[in-house]
Amino acid sequence: MRTRTVRRRALHAAGSCIAVMLLAGGCSSSGTAASGSAASGSASAASSTASAVTGTVAVFAAASLQESFLQIGRQFEAARPGTKVVFNFAGSNSLAAGIVGEAPADVFAAAGPATMKTVTDKGEAAGTPKIFVRNQLETATAPGNPQHVAGLQDLTRPGLKVVLCAREVPCGAASQTVLNAANIQLTPVSYEQDVKAALTKVELQEADASLVYRTDVKAAAGKVDGVNFPEASSAVNDYPITPLTHAPNAAGARSFVAYVESPDGQKVLTDAGFLPAT
Repeated sequence: MRTRTVRRRALHAAGSCIAVMLLAGGCSSSGTAASGSAASGSASAASSTASAVTGTVAVFAAASLQESFLQIGRQFEAARPGTKVVFNFAGSNSLAAGIVGEAPADVFAAAGPATMKTVTDKGEAAGTPKIFVRNQLETATAPGNPQHVAGLQDLTRPGLKVVLCAREVPCGAASQTVLNAANIQLTPVSYEQDVKAALTKVELQEADASLVYRTDVKAAAGKVDGVNFPEASSAVNDYPITPLTHAPNAAGARSFVAYVESPDGQKVLTDAGFLPAT
């Protein structure tokens, strides 16, 4: 255990962003990845203990949380001067593999309980993960829906190019659940590593349609259109979050999780289209 802790600290000191990029392909800072000031409500989330939280907080989060968490990160930093939030957004399964492989991370937010279980089974979660939001699928099409996709059955039309998330990631598992519920057999032109990659195929007109989260359609407004379908209610994903057992910044991890669960954090998420946890 001592060897493991020393190794984690050494990795973190060398730069958590570099390690994250090697393990899962990308790093973002809440202060530079998007423009805009912190929301006015962030000040209300600060408490007398918040000032004691400093340093970098490394957050591994599902790709579908990217826009919301970047905003939450900016608000968190504004409410807690001296902190900096660094994000790694990717498919939940890749993030979980990185965490159990000793990547230096403080917080894990997954798009489904199954991938969180990978982390908890290895004793990497500090406490019991909490469900903080929910999400469900929607069909993304090119603007104007030129292929006139109205429901899931339309995705099986000959010549229609459909992409899905890989089955091992939560959006892929949810897609398979709704397709099974509708008794639909669908062979996509590709399986993508996370929901953002699947959405990008439609944005670039390399695919006619994709099953993604409703929050991703909303975040890409103007670049894609969304088509609701009733079967989506059969696969609503719970999103769990937890500080990590070997977090280099344990106090920062607990504080960030608390902020996500606070009214300020929840407002950002519901405004983005996420469903409340309860």
